[in-house]
Order: sequence, then C-alpha cells, then structure tokens
Amino acid sequence: MAQDDNKNPSPTVGNQEDDEPDEWEKRIDNTGCAEENAKLTDCYYEKKDWRECKEEMQRFRDCWKKQGNDQRTDTKDA
Repeated sequence: MAQDDNKNPSPTVGNQEDDEPDEWEKRIDNTGCAEENAKLTDCYYEKKDWRECKEEMQRFRDCWKKQGNDQRTDTKDA
C-alpha cells in the first residue's frame, strides 16, 4: 500500500522552526518579566496545580508591579 504524501507531510514543511519570537513571546518580553513567567509556567507544567506554585506566582506578581505593568495594562488587584 502506497503512503499518501498529502496526509503525512514532512515535519519541516509548514512547521519550520525559526529563531524569531512569535507575538506571544514578544508580548511577554515587553512586560520585563519573561524569566518569572517561564519559571511560573514550568512550575505549573511540572506540578499541574497552580496552588503548588505560589512562590513563582508571587515573584511574577512582584515583577509585574515593579515593571509598571499594572498601569500599562490597567490591571486591577483582585
């Protein structure tokens, strides 16, 4: 049975990875808290429970405020 090339395209066709940041990465970088965001995301990925990432969340919140993102994005404390 012959393989249908249209159903199984080469992984490099249409999915070429490049070093250019996408829009999401640019937005995170613009906050000045990309490192804190990455650590928070990694914590959640590993633990699958935000409640176990309180320290990482606090570091992200502190950075967010320090960088003035509350005013820039009109963020309100809950």
